[in-house]
Amino acid sequence: MLRPLLVASVLALALAASAIAQDKSKDDLPPPAATSPAPGAPQQGGIQGQNIFDVKPEVKPDASSDPKYMSQSNGERNRVQPGNNAPMWRGVAGGMEGFSSLPKSEHPEAGVLIQAPVQYPGSRLTTAGEAWRQVRNVWLIPYGGALFLIVLGALAIFYFTKGPIGEHDAHEGSRRIERFTPFERSTHWANAIAFCVLAISGIVMAFGKFFMLPVIGGALFGWLTWLLKTMHNFAGPLFAVSLVIMFFTFLRDNWPERGDMAWILKGGGMFGKAGEHPPPANRYNPGEKFVFWIGVLLLGSFVVASGLVMDKLIPGIVYDRATMQVAHMSHYVSTILMMCLFAGHIYLGTVGTRGAYKAMRTGYVGDEWAREHHGRWYEDIKSGKVPAQRSQPLVAADATILGEQRA
Repeated sequence: MLRPLLVASVLALALAASAIAQDKSKDDLPPPAATSPAPGAPQQGGIQGQNIFDVKPEVKPDASSDPKYMSQSNGERNRVQPGNNAPMWRGVAGGMEGFSSLPKSEHPEAGVLIQAPVQYPGSRLTTAGEAWRQVRNVWLIPYGGALFLIVLGALAIFYFTKGPIGEHDAHEGSRRIERFTPFERSTHWANAIAFCVLAISGIVMAFGKFFMLPVIGGALFGWLTWLLKTMHNFAGPLFAVSLVIMFFTFLRDNWPERGDMAWILKGGGMFGKAGEHPPPANRYNPGEKFVFWIGVLLLGSFVVASGLVMDKLIPGIVYDRATMQVAHMSHYVSTILMMCLFAGHIYLGTVGTRGAYKAMRTGYVGDEWAREHHGRWYEDIKSGKVPAQRSQPLVAADATILGEQRA
């Protein structure tokens, strides 16, 4: 019985002695030079490890001490630091152009993966795509949306506290005066309909994911956004053409006049006492003239120009990403300001001024309405300086409609 125990003890001692001897022999050997591949051997994927005990290491830990370290090409960097592609990515982030088989005339920057650094107003100095994203998401979307909501809220407060301006309906009075000809009305309504389509579709595209997407879901919202974007692209050129026609159609009566200052100082009667008539104005009051020059001409020019660039409808322009980014920012700012200004115009032309909507829908007003809102224009009509009927006389159908509205 003792014999098996003695044999097992001897074998255990022999194995322990052998293991100690092997560890001691490893300590006496020189450090291994094993992790770097042999010259000519294929490189393995990924960044290779570095053995700091190599006599002539292929990867130098102090490579950054080379005076030309930052100017190394990607190939030079890989010879001293295999797997370090910093020069390549530095060039990519700096807008360096590579090779592309696409035609330069149709794809001017196909070889550029990432745009060069730029600093747009409100952004940090970073790559242009990221700078545009910062301007859009940090400034344009939140502050533009807040401004538009403030304007809508102010108009609602004014309506419920002040009510509609004026005492007479559009067709009150014994005399019929043609305020807008059929051509003027058709021009105005074409522009107004195009503007409403553009405004509604633009609001959904810019802000819809905040107030519509959580309610209707991604599938319906994606389909609706695509439909509105398509309508936006078709309504844009119509808006541009109608805006030009409307400018020249209404230009004659929108020039500033001496008597406009009195109307401006009293705010057009909006802030006066109940029953107080606004200062006398010509055919268009200074508020309407402000909308014409600032909204139609100035903001309209920026909106149309930037929109046509985004639709790629202007010849001779290089449509690269930088052009589209600048056009988008200009389009957004001018559009928000135009929507705020036109919101006030729409308010005063509908529920904000008694009878104003009927005047634009039918083209005619009564002498009481004309005397109340456009006193100087009415005096010119009474004196014969301005004709009361500028287009062809009313046909029977129009006369019937006007008689029903008076009743």
